[in-house]
Amino acid sequence: MKILITGGAGFIGSAVIRYIIQNTDDSVINLDKLTYAGNLENLIKVSDSNRYFFEQVDICNRTELERVFRQHQPDSIMHLAAESHVDRSIDGPSAFIETNIIGTYKLLEVARAYWQGLDEMRKQTFRFHHISTDEVYGDLPHPNENGQALKHLFTESTAYEPSSPYSASKASSDHLVRAWRKTYGLPTIITNCSNNYGPYHFPEKLIPHIILNALHGKPLPIYGTGDQIRDWLYVEDHAHALYQVVTKGRIGETYNIGGHNEKQNIQVVKTLCTILQELRPQEARYEDLITFVKDRPGHDRRYAIDASKIERELHWKPKESFESGMKKTVQWYLDNTIWWQRVLNGDYQLTRLGETNQE
Repeated sequence: MKILITGGAGFIGSAVIRYIIQNTDDSVINLDKLTYAGNLENLIKVSDSNRYFFEQVDICNRTELERVFRQHQPDSIMHLAAESHVDRSIDGPSAFIETNIIGTYKLLEVARAYWQGLDEMRKQTFRFHHISTDEVYGDLPHPNENGQALKHLFTESTAYEPSSPYSASKASSDHLVRAWRKTYGLPTIITNCSNNYGPYHFPEKLIPHIILNALHGKPLPIYGTGDQIRDWLYVEDHAHALYQVVTKGRIGETYNIGGHNEKQNIQVVKTLCTILQELRPQEARYEDLITFVKDRPGHDRRYAIDASKIERELHWKPKESFESGMKKTVQWYLDNTIWWQRVLNGDYQLTRLGETNQE
């Protein structure tokens, strides 16, 4: 199979490509604009494969999309290209509207025209797999508010109630994908995942941000009181799940993908400090760097995924526990200083975004 992956130089996209090249006989076309978070160094381990092809293309450029489809003739699409950082969406929502909504629309239209021109056999096997987030569902009751709150989980039928410009733009793209399925018959599948972490994660996100701040002796910022709850999913487990979905998932279905690891942000940060103290011991405790900062606007209190459907139907469940995945992640950043030093030598510094005040 030949799979076109949008956003393949990003954090999750590159993990998917590494998984496919290293574990299957399929070919991959990596289509990526190479924005600030796209990094071809994420793919060094597989970039010399004769089954890997790279196209530097913006998904908003319809002409170039049409060329790529004509040239490479993909059998399936895995759409991961997106602006994804909530804090950035607060500071500048327009890029999220452009990429996540307009870009998805243009990709759907090009994919639809391409799919309609396929012969019947290829038409039957074609898939458009749209990768989304659990943030489209809004937030869940917090145990501080309701002692039974942990029983509430996001399911595939949970109503959408996005809180940030980022999650609203992803919710919009999900709706477009479903509409193209119902109106035009395009064979689509949607997955909504919980918070990912692992190697090659751009350091604006919580876990790599905390690791690198700690290694630089900088404050470890935690929004509010740090009691926000997230379900954490190791990125390589997610990559395996996504491949299961694109190859075995049912057309028109939605699959929630979670790590079964609900943790408060303060627990995550303290776990990282403990692992760092073990792997890179120092006299001053990393935990003493923890600093509580003003919460961001519209911050959801709790996300939690019910991933029983994908386990039941596609026989997938995460291999990594929270503890094993976190230790692998910290070790990776300790072993790959050249990668993150190059990132920090670019436009991004270890600074906070998304401090826009609520009106």
